[in-house]
Amino acid sequence: MFMREGGDDRIRIALALLAGSVMQFAFSPFDYNWLAVLALALWARLLPDTNKPFLVAYAFGFGWFGCGSWWLADTFHLYGGLPYAVGLLCVALVGLALGLLPALWGWLAAKSAGRTLWIVLTFPALAVLSEWLRGHIFTGLPWTSLGNLILDTPASSWASFTGVYGAALLPALAAIGLALFSDRHKSPAGVAALVTVVALTWFAPTLQQAEGETKHAALIQPSIAQDQKWDRAFLQETMQRFDRLSTQAAKENDLIIWPEAAVPFFLSRAPGWEMWLTDRVAEWGKPLLFGGLKITGNAESDNPAAQNGLFLQLPGETARSFTGKHHLVPFGEYVPSWIPWLHKLVPNIADWQPAANGGVLSDGDTRFGALICYESIFPEEARDRVAQGAGLLIVVTNDAWYGKSPAAWQHLQASRMRAIETGRYVLRAANTGVSAIIAPDGEITATMPWWTQGIVSGNYRASFVTTTYQQWGDVPALLVAALLLLAGGLLRRFGGE
Repeated sequence: MFMREGGDDRIRIALALLAGSVMQFAFSPFDYNWLAVLALALWARLLPDTNKPFLVAYAFGFGWFGCGSWWLADTFHLYGGLPYAVGLLCVALVGLALGLLPALWGWLAAKSAGRTLWIVLTFPALAVLSEWLRGHIFTGLPWTSLGNLILDTPASSWASFTGVYGAALLPALAAIGLALFSDRHKSPAGVAALVTVVALTWFAPTLQQAEGETKHAALIQPSIAQDQKWDRAFLQETMQRFDRLSTQAAKENDLIIWPEAAVPFFLSRAPGWEMWLTDRVAEWGKPLLFGGLKITGNAESDNPAAQNGLFLQLPGETARSFTGKHHLVPFGEYVPSWIPWLHKLVPNIADWQPAANGGVLSDGDTRFGALICYESIFPEEARDRVAQGAGLLIVVTNDAWYGKSPAAWQHLQASRMRAIETGRYVLRAANTGVSAIIAPDGEITATMPWWTQGIVSGNYRASFVTTTYQQWGDVPALLVAALLLLAGGLLRRFGGE
């Protein structure tokens, strides 16, 4: 941010692209969160006062989201039926679209590079606003949220106040502090920023504990490859695998959970399997939460309206309750209404219907908040389930779509952040992994290797605490960002370094 005129903009753009590209290694499964601070600091140093600050900022954003989502090309090719070159083009489009937000963030920050105190205030504020916008524009895509970087640090409890978007302030403040510290003319301001980060980390709030009765949950991880999941020839093996693992799990657990779309067909059209499942749950004597599909439209249609969601089957009951997925994947689970012609180009895109209910299933006094796969990356979805009375969150997902790429681990990070934001246990059942029981402080208390069959078993407790984030949502984070920008604007108007 403090390179003056005369530098080679092409080198700056290349370095910014490189800095953005290494951002992916700051997230799981690599977890080099300090690397993001270095990358952001380098980016801040590269943004010039003149010439091409927008392009330098855009290069960083493209590296972060374009190069960082390389695994999407494999998914589009293997399971979307697209040529690999088209898959790479889709990845590039993702990078170009999402990269606009860091581009705007960096461009605006570059305008404040001439005044030290101004940039200390505006850089982290713009980070918060950029992340919030990324989570909301065009239905949002807050994948690898910057705030996830405070996981596994003493500062992680701040997410219970600010949410994941507000948590972006800390790594951004550390980065601008490091960038200023490396400039001998501005090092005092850099030290002040870094001391502030240390102070915020040291005085991070204490999290409230879940107070419900301790119970035991079994998360079934069947490890079924994506090309087998919907194969009729593999159906018998699929159900037998669930039966075998669940029979074993029922002996020592109070609750059994199967992952997303565990039953890969409409139960209402398969009375034999429906009776089989009812009988098996009765024999186990334990409630079963399982991902499945439900017809919501004309049951006689060859292509009925349907929802992907979570069922609750109680022992001894033939009826089962259901809640559907609320936040669907655009271009994956539905085609946005403004481009209906896309179906003709990519006929494999599904057409699921979004649910409109509260997203909560009840077993007596226990209320389960359901988050189906993709929607677990959105903090407002978890917050809404808790507002509907959920004492714990159930995440069911099928990350076989991502193969053995980092995506499954990045997805897990989002569930950990939802636990801290809401003060709830998260029971995460994944088809191929990563299945995990996550405590309200974001710590993983039980898990198992991915792409293996087995049972994740551990304790959980319902929680009835109300975190600051649960009560106020993103308002505190946005208010802090606005106040920092206001203070920065006043400094610019009335001068001072």
